[in-house]
Amino acid sequence: MRDSFLNGIFLDYSMVNRKPVRTRGKIQLSRYFQNLKEGDSVAIVNESSLKSAFPKRLQGRTGIVQKRIGKSYLVNIKDQNKEKQFIIQAIHLKKIKNIDKNDKK
Repeated sequence: MRDSFLNGIFLDYSMVNRKPVRTRGKIQLSRYFQNLKEGDSVAIVNESSLKSAFPKRLQGRTGIVQKRIGKSYLVNIKDQNKEKQFIIQAIHLKKIKNIDKNDKK
């Protein structure tokens, strides 16, 4: 029982922190210097090649950019029923398309 529990923890850890072999240790400069606007939807993706204290609970969340603060962005994330604000560096943000509910195909 204990071995399967530990394997689950290690598998979860390796899935988040692993990068493909050719991209290990490399930083995408286009993501590092990307410009985001207010109201852009972003996904939060940990850049594992940087040594930063990145909270694991933010991995995979989506939010909306509020404003730019220095080199970082203030991002609103809905945590169950509460809106929370986090200051996140641009390299940890991936822009996603906004989906309008008014647009129907």
